[in-house]
Amino acid sequence: MSSPLDTAFAALADPTRRAILTMLLEDDMAVTDVAEPFDMSLAAISKHLTILTRAGLISQEKRGRVKWCKLEPDALRDASVWMQGFGQFEPVNLDHFEAFLARELTEPPEDEGTRDEEE
Repeated sequence: MSSPLDTAFAALADPTRRAILTMLLEDDMAVTDVAEPFDMSLAAISKHLTILTRAGLISQEKRGRVKWCKLEPDALRDASVWMQGFGQFEPVNLDHFEAFLARELTEPPEDEGTRDEEE
């Protein structure tokens, strides 16, 4: 039995499924609209959608005769938290870093000023 994290990463491993998720960022889409840009059968797209649904990355619902797909963004939260654990450094704010360097390069060190007074 796979963990939800394993299932999510397995679903994300395929470029077609990642493209589908990107498309669904914009809005819910009918299955036929999802299939339109791909050079594959509707059955093949349905298999990709089934994998994404099982991983919890999308949901599907029938509205009248049309099956709609909806992105479930919270499903990626665990994967995101797991990946953030590999960050080795805090993000650097370059504006603050530049200001720090400007201060360090223009202000004399504190002990140099005290030496002049002692001599």
